[in-house]
Amino acid sequence: MSFPGLLRYYALFHVLVFVLQFVNPYIGKVLEFDRDKILSGELWRMVTFLVADSGFRGQGGFAILFLIFMVMIAFMMSDALEGAWGTFKTSFFYYTGFLGLLIANFIYETPMPGSGFFVYTSAFFAFATLFPKVEFLMFFILPVQVRWLAIVIGAVQLLALLSQPLYIGFLVLGFGNYLLWAGIPAMRGHAKVRENATRRKKFEGGLSKGTEAFHRCAVCKRTEISNPELEFRMAGDGEEYCLEHLD
Repeated sequence: MSFPGLLRYYALFHVLVFVLQFVNPYIGKVLEFDRDKILSGELWRMVTFLVADSGFRGQGGFAILFLIFMVMIAFMMSDALEGAWGTFKTSFFYYTGFLGLLIANFIYETPMPGSGFFVYTSAFFAFATLFPKVEFLMFFILPVQVRWLAIVIGAVQLLALLSQPLYIGFLVLGFGNYLLWAGIPAMRGHAKVRENATRRKKFEGGLSKGTEAFHRCAVCKRTEISNPELEFRMAGDGEEYCLEHLD
């Protein structure tokens, strides 16, 4: 079920649609989501709507430049996410996004044009969550950390939501993959880090000297006080384990 480099191929399909628009400007109409036509047998639209709208209203030099930049970013994010999560988890991150968009377009009476670009946005949010200090050169000149760009994009999405509150369900489904695979785990991890920092501060300050352990295995509950010979490590789920129970 894993698909190495899935985001790369997804970006290249968008390039293909962009090129095909030169041949047939109405190609998007054949590929976009249309509930009635899908129910009447045009099942390919359940997949092709993801790349139906290239997102470019013009086809001038700026559009081509932006397209190249988008593909470069997609390739970088694809490699980075697979390096952090592995191919299997990254593939299911995208599958979850595809499924969420399909369900959202079926639920809402008016499908959202270009909703396939939510896949890039959710991947960008995941990338910014995992690698917040990576810098992009805005306009090839100004270095900006990716976390600040993600905050700006998130603010734009929030403003769009406030202007059309009925579409909150669409956004939740569209970005459900980010929430499930990156957002919620990151929040849990930050909460665990803060909890451990508080415990360390209390431990080092002597507020609970001899009564509260700093390290505690989530499985066997042994601590550095009960078993001084143990070593402890923080796992990916934010819990702390002794080496014996660390998977």
